[in-house]
Parts: sequence; structure tokens; C-alpha cells
Amino acid sequence: MPYKFEQLEVWKLALDYIDLIYKVAENLPRSEDYNLKSQVTRAATSIALNIAEGSQGQSDAEQARFLGMSIRSLVETVACQEIIRKRCYFQDETLLNTAYENSQILARKLQAFRKSISPYQVREESPLYEEENLS
Repeated sequence: MPYKFEQLEVWKLALDYIDLIYKVAENLPRSEDYNLKSQVTRAATSIALNIAEGSQGQSDAEQARFLGMSIRSLVETVACQEIIRKRCYFQDETLLNTAYENSQILARKLQAFRKSISPYQVREESPLYEEENLS
């Protein structure tokens, strides 16, 4: 019998995003192996791991908390992408642009899922969650 999280669309999107972030990381210089490369891959992996951990036998509030951690990890990967961009590590930024676009889709899905589980646990006033910032 599959685990609950294996059925979640947002978890599957997170897995695809991890693959994309690993492709980004593979293109970083060796000098970033123990810094940026490690940080961005750990943050991306954390997105899916928090979705999975929060889905099993948790209260709605607890699951919403884990989804919040997933969102924060996603934002961390976006910050890493900006550092990569600013450091000019990629001559062709197509992969970074794709990762950024996918991060926006995943952010919207995570936020919508979080709201559907526990609508009163989400702080609406945070600019991170405003629709115009994620579209």
C-alpha cells in the first residue's frame, strides 16, 4: 500500500524540482561543492522530505507546519539561484530560468495545499504568499 504522500501531486512536483536543482548544482564549479552546491541540493531535498513527513499521521495544524517548512526550503533554493546568477556561474541561464519558473509553480501548489488543510494556520499578511508575487 502506498504512503499518503506518494499520492500527492505537490510531492511529485517537488521530486521533479529536486531533479532540476540537481542539474543546476552539477553545473556549478568545484569550488562550490561544499558551499552553494551542497546548500541548494539540501534545501531542494528538504521540500519533498517535509511534505512526506507532514503527511503521515499528523494533525492538520502539524501538516500545515511541515508544508510551511517546505515553502521556506523552496525559497532558500530560489535565493541560491539568485546567488548563482549574481556570481555569473552560468553563461546560458536557461536552466536557471526554468528552475525559477518551476519554483513559482511549486510555491503556488504548496501554498494552496497548505491553505486547504488548515486555512486558519496560514498568515495571509506575509508578502511571500501574495498571489501577485507568485504569478
